[in-house]
Amino acid sequence: MTPAKDSAPESSRRISGLRRLQTQFAAHIRDPGNHPAPDGIEDRRMKIYRELFFNNIQSLLASNFPVLRKLYSDEDWRSLVRDFYSRHHSKTPLFPEVAREFLQYLQDEREPNESDPPFLHELAHYEWVELALELDEREAGDVPADPSGDLMQGIPVLSPLAWPLSYRFPVHRIQPGFQPDQAPDEPTHLLVYRNHEDQVKFMQLNSISLLLLQRIQEDSGQNGRELLQRIAADIDHPEPEVVIEAGAQLMEDFRTRGILLGTLGEN
Repeated sequence: MTPAKDSAPESSRRISGLRRLQTQFAAHIRDPGNHPAPDGIEDRRMKIYRELFFNNIQSLLASNFPVLRKLYSDEDWRSLVRDFYSRHHSKTPLFPEVAREFLQYLQDEREPNESDPPFLHELAHYEWVELALELDEREAGDVPADPSGDLMQGIPVLSPLAWPLSYRFPVHRIQPGFQPDQAPDEPTHLLVYRNHEDQVKFMQLNSISLLLLQRIQEDSGQNGRELLQRIAADIDHPEPEVVIEAGAQLMEDFRTRGILLGTLGEN
């Protein structure tokens, strides 16, 4: 009896060939200018896939970064997206995470281009923060805090959905009619937070309110009065009680907005 032929080598060759075809196909879709299409596939068909995949990414990024999109001409925007699409290898298959991948590309991989504004990365980060907070699965109610606690005598608790941020450029004001060429002397301090109604809100901070939030975020174990006394000393204010009184009112406002959850304790 003639022994049956081993089909394993043939199966392995078929799998290897399929993988090679998939790799060629994906490389061409990502960067058709530098990677030819697989042999035997009509270009008319390949064009459908090229445009479908690219337009999906382009549309997604335009919706995630609407202000940034408005600052580019159609040609320059397509060039930017094409460079991201061909150069960056995303670590996630999830569409909501594409904006984060785009940020990483801008920071680590984007080469200087005359069409890019000097505030490109900061503006992109500012726009991404809104999406990130909308998708953040954490709930403020899960944080142990006494919502009616005395903020001056107790330890204030900052919501994990309240992010103090500082930028060199006034990113919250940038639009097609306002595109500064140079960063101003003073940085821009902003707070982006998700309130009790799960709405993402923005507010501008001065240096003192930013410092207060940063100190609360440090979780030093100091109560509200101690934090404000420390700030008054740090800025060498001639009337510490003025700082303490204003700070107490500010913390109450933060609590009303859902930025502060109350004081350390059980919720």
